[in-house]
Amino acid sequence: MIGVRAVQKVSSTRAFAKVAPHVIPALDRAVHRLTRGKVLLSAQLLPGVILTATGARSGRPRRTPLACMPEEGGGSWILVGSNFGRTGHPAWTANLLAHPDAEISWKGTDIPVTAVLLAGEERAAVWKTLLTFWPPYAAYQERVEREIRLFRITPRPSA
Repeated sequence: MIGVRAVQKVSSTRAFAKVAPHVIPALDRAVHRLTRGKVLLSAQLLPGVILTATGARSGRPRRTPLACMPEEGGGSWILVGSNFGRTGHPAWTANLLAHPDAEISWKGTDIPVTAVLLAGEERAAVWKTLLTFWPPYAAYQERVEREIRLFRITPRPSA
């Protein structure tokens, strides 16, 4: 069995950043669909969600498998716009900025959520926790000039 440290080391490389965005989301979407939301392959290493957000330009629903960090106490998650350490912000972050109300599939349950972009001291505190949770995020940040976007997503109250 491959160890977590080995996976962290591989996922910090530029080669991984070139290949992973084309392979991992497609596999995650396929397995998630086949298992009716019960399995997300990438979640075998990191917790994961399927984010359904409204496209910033298209206005259409966009489904994106994402790693996440559940916050202590449950009930909220942190989404990291690392884009595997590639230059631009991932499209899903622009979607959440334009339309913060979204939905996640978490362990087979669909949950309506609202996203908030973290900034300042709050972002700094969460970033520190993230680096303990998944150290490769430090390598991703070092490779890019942009500040990696962090979102806290919380369930929306039922109507």
